[in-house]
Amino acid sequence: MTTATVSSPPPSASSTPSARGGGRRLPWRARFAFLALVWGFSFLFMKVGTRSFAPFQVTLGRLVFGTAVLAVAMAVKRERLPRGARTWGHLAVAAFFLNALPFSLFAYSELTIPSTLAGICNATSPLWGMALSLVALSEDRPTRVRVAGLGLGFLGVLTVLGAWQGFQGLDAGGTAMALLASLSYPVGWIYVRRTLAGSPESHLSLTGGQLLLATVQLAVVTPLFTSVPSHLAVGPLLAVAALGALGTGFAMLVQYGLVAEVGPTTAQMVTYFVPIIAAAAGVAVLGEHLTWSTPVGAVVVLAGAALTQVRPRSGDRSARTAAREPVRAPAEGAVGTTMEGAADTTADDAVGAAEQAAARAHCDA
Repeated sequence: MTTATVSSPPPSASSTPSARGGGRRLPWRARFAFLALVWGFSFLFMKVGTRSFAPFQVTLGRLVFGTAVLAVAMAVKRERLPRGARTWGHLAVAAFFLNALPFSLFAYSELTIPSTLAGICNATSPLWGMALSLVALSEDRPTRVRVAGLGLGFLGVLTVLGAWQGFQGLDAGGTAMALLASLSYPVGWIYVRRTLAGSPESHLSLTGGQLLLATVQLAVVTPLFTSVPSHLAVGPLLAVAALGALGTGFAMLVQYGLVAEVGPTTAQMVTYFVPIIAAAAGVAVLGEHLTWSTPVGAVVVLAGAALTQVRPRSGDRSARTAAREPVRAPAEGAVGTTMEGAADTTADDAVGAAEQAAARAHCDA
């Protein structure tokens, strides 16, 4: 799912509008369902967008619309963009790994693979995150259950791809790009965790800066590799607008509020519904075909991803260490989102909320 991190804690349940009896906020389950739907449909939106626009153009449009939503939110809340060259430097790296790169890879992948497969590949992000964290985060110790989940998850990937048939019928390049996009998210999360976890800036300020930088990155690259479309088809244009405004901009704001209200443990569960909705949308709307191995493999992938998030019991010393670790956000695809990736449960809701947002400014893919 896009922003970097936040040091200020999210509002407590007692301070939310619903808790004060104002009734101005939708029930959290309705917002949860919205996130699952918009991130699940993000892969369909990308597929429709690439019918008339080059993948880089789809990504640039997505970022422009998403940044516009964040700009309005910042203006309403009178937030300023981050200050300091160091912060902007870190945000530029985060923007590349959490937005510019995965969004572009997913868009390119859907030129040759179904949106259903792209959505399922996105669900592998927690598996990549688990594997990378064992190397990059010394405090994140493996357990037998989590290692078993990692193995099970990648077994599910092989099932989805039909490894026993020699991967027949799949475009290797498109599939590889979708998997690389999913790998890009945890790389970005780990970088954010190491560089921006103590930032004094608000989550909205960091998110706005990150999306702005990702937009600039694509604005520089896109003219070099694409030409201006000869005509603007309404359907693809609306798909790109929905992908950016809903799946990248507005969804990030909803995600942060959801984490603040119910905590990262519950909020991250939306990740497990995204590939299901992506597959259903691809079949129902785009007429994509599913073999038996695709849904079966997807279930195995999600089961493995869930196991990688299991923490030791609180009585263990390792659990006390884990309680101090910030959450790693779900994939999109986000998503990034972006998508847009499942999160580790932690006691640090503030950093957890920030990194959840970082994943999805997605994510959806």
